[in-house]
Amino acid sequence: MKKKLTLLVALTMVAVMAICGCSCQSGGSSSADKKMVIGDTTFNSENSEETVNPHNSYNGWACIRYGIGETLVHYTDTMTLEPWIAKEWKNDGANTWTITLKDGVKFSNGKAVDAQAVKECFEHLLATHDRAPKDLKIASMEANGNVLTVTTSEPNPALMNYLGDPYGCIIDMQSSDMNTGIVTGTGPYVVKEMVTDDHLTVTPNSNYWNGTPKLSEITIKTITDGDTLSAALQTGDIDAAYGMAYDQYPKFQNDKYQFSSIQTSRAFFATMNMESPVLKDEAVREAIAYGINKEGFVNTLLGGHGVVGNGSFPDGFSNFGGDKVKEAKKYNQEEAKKKLEQAGWVDSDGDGIREKNGQKLTIKWLTYPSRQELPLLAESAQASLKEIGMDVQINNTANHKQFRKDKSSWDVYASALVTAPSGDPQYFFTTSCLPGSDYNYGGYKDDDVTKLVDDLSKEFDTNKRGEIAVKLQDEILDDDAYVFCSFLQMSLISKKNVKNYTAHACDYYEITADLDIE
Repeated sequence: MKKKLTLLVALTMVAVMAICGCSCQSGGSSSADKKMVIGDTTFNSENSEETVNPHNSYNGWACIRYGIGETLVHYTDTMTLEPWIAKEWKNDGANTWTITLKDGVKFSNGKAVDAQAVKECFEHLLATHDRAPKDLKIASMEANGNVLTVTTSEPNPALMNYLGDPYGCIIDMQSSDMNTGIVTGTGPYVVKEMVTDDHLTVTPNSNYWNGTPKLSEITIKTITDGDTLSAALQTGDIDAAYGMAYDQYPKFQNDKYQFSSIQTSRAFFATMNMESPVLKDEAVREAIAYGINKEGFVNTLLGGHGVVGNGSFPDGFSNFGGDKVKEAKKYNQEEAKKKLEQAGWVDSDGDGIREKNGQKLTIKWLTYPSRQELPLLAESAQASLKEIGMDVQINNTANHKQFRKDKSSWDVYASALVTAPSGDPQYFFTTSCLPGSDYNYGGYKDDDVTKLVDDLSKEFDTNKRGEIAVKLQDEILDDDAYVFCSFLQMSLISKKNVKNYTAHACDYYEITADLDIE
């Protein structure tokens, strides 16, 4: 009897599977047998994207980019806010925000997303994340059904902008595994397998609230080498690529592939070490600003796939004052030489490198290889600055974080940073221009800048915020604390049969429910 019952159960299971077919997979029948592989240069520990846990460093970028997590608000391609998990929000003109969630949003485990779940998520975020507490300034929260009331410790006009940052992905704290970094989000896909520095595989979220995911499986394959990434797309080992080297673009400009490109606020820029003995000389900082050939870097080495930097943000970014900032120093060798001569830097021994008081004008340039633009920028700066009498010594290393901590090991640190990740100008100045701020690696300090940042953090009027942002950019350019060389024109490359693999200005939304392959 027991054997007969077992046989009956087995036959029933076979019958159910035959009836369901592939439609019993999470995601429904439209995702049947549709698998896609994306080669990506950024899902790795060097970029602080080890897992998809948004509460850890920059892991939130992987969480939102690969379709696992979503935030309360969504950025348009003009970097303005629109509803996503939140339906609406309002501020009382001071410290209190009332955020109403959409009805029907679910976590991938089927649990409804209500204000209590969001409150629990944010409480953990504030307790563990390195940047969120300073950005959000949340003092308390109250949950009532689908309404979350947030009180900040001081007026915070940019609160909703910050909550669109990848660290703001809404995750279920009851079921997320914070030790492994695999979390329960609200996005169209869920983690099937994750191996840091190698790959991430996701499958459809059968409880997705905003449509039906079209693919049965997506694998994000970590490929940091440009030639390897290019070869993988050409041989068909991958279907799409993020972070392709510019010199490889011509291989894909044919009818077998397609590009999706957009202007972003990812800046490639040089930070001056204000504690460096040589860079304490203002004339040297000025000469570097005049001596870097930005146009040559963008048009020649990047093949025109970028925009020459003027201020902290690209020209035309709405309400950022990007096109109102006074013109930054342009490439001018004669002006650079003049500044150095006046400051006593001369080439007395005829070797092409200037000296002052017996000291050679040597610039230690620190950068890293994971962003393909940065080694190219280092080589470009080395060549152009040599022409004005500077010896640039490049340290291009994946271990740049350790070198960066030793201020005696570098004079200029060239890096990449999305300066407007929240659709608001405040982010760059609070993270990079204040004493002790997270990305103020060069130790820059200016009392006027500090006062303006404080004014910006309290100003609710959008136009006035733009005006303050213009003043701030003017100040830091006058001090030659930073040289903004270019902004990224991001391009995603895919086979022709890939649909809706689309580049966005914020660089967050890569895998969506609409991503498909034919």
